[in-house]
Amino acid sequence: MEVLKIAKLIEEHGGRLYLVGGALRDTLLNRPIFDEDYCVVGLKKEKFIKLFPNAHIRGKAFEVFDLGGHEFALARTEKKTGKGHKEFEITTNKNITIEEDLARRDITINSIAQDVLTKEIIDPFNGQKDLKNKIIRATSKAFKEDPLRVYRVARFASELNFKVEEETIKMMNKLKDELNLLSKERVFCEFKKALATQKPSIFFNLLRESEVLEIHFKEIYDLIGSIQPIEYHPEGDSYNHTMLVVDNSAKLTNDLMIRYCALVHDLGKGLTPKEILPHHYGHDERGVEAEKKLSNRIGVPTSWKKAGVTACKEHMRGRNI
Repeated sequence: MEVLKIAKLIEEHGGRLYLVGGALRDTLLNRPIFDEDYCVVGLKKEKFIKLFPNAHIRGKAFEVFDLGGHEFALARTEKKTGKGHKEFEITTNKNITIEEDLARRDITINSIAQDVLTKEIIDPFNGQKDLKNKIIRATSKAFKEDPLRVYRVARFASELNFKVEEETIKMMNKLKDELNLLSKERVFCEFKKALATQKPSIFFNLLRESEVLEIHFKEIYDLIGSIQPIEYHPEGDSYNHTMLVVDNSAKLTNDLMIRYCALVHDLGKGLTPKEILPHHYGHDERGVEAEKKLSNRIGVPTSWKKAGVTACKEHMRGRNI
């Protein structure tokens, strides 16, 4: 069933249908759209199911309906009940407004909706202004309720090449103690998306700025201040070198495993004894254990892990070819 027909049927029964989230954001940015998410206002769950009996229901804590190749969710509000990414009390009912639903979302550029029938833009948090100014800003103080938003913001910054405003960076830091409660699958998902961007260094630089880099990326954090011989590395310490390498790899290949190898190849420099700096004798061998720790912590695929070990051990040979 076409979305317009779905919207008209919802309207006939007292509801409204809105395009929300990334699809609308990317439409406004003239970026390609891959998935469309819709928010249903003014209907009970039972009514929606009766109207669309062919909809496939997914989710336990909160139900999402797959229909016509798109996702539909009833407008909802959330209340944090504990620590971590999943401890929320979710409320859905026909009286929740689109503005209330948008208020629970993470950042202003994701807190915009468009009425499917009238094409009216609903933008209570000035997300369009932030899109124009290339700013990522928390929608509200409720941002601090979900630690996954730290990595989502860093990934969006890398993906869109946007700046993150100061108060949002402070909120990211406030979530530091809850980051360890995230599953490695969630962390890897955001990491992988950041690695796929044109400039992955933005992801790591933002985590560094918000002082949370060491939680899941300690081996990269340990590269900070690890000085190198200036005649070979005018870019500065081992961290700066690694960021340059991973960004350059993104210019050369779309293969994420190769980009990962570029990221981890010099991890051993974070373990160099201070007494031999700025030299890093043996860092190729030391990097193997560092790469294994990082890959296990964030759950990279086994093939990436093996390739990363090879990159650590063998990258010095490349200059002799």
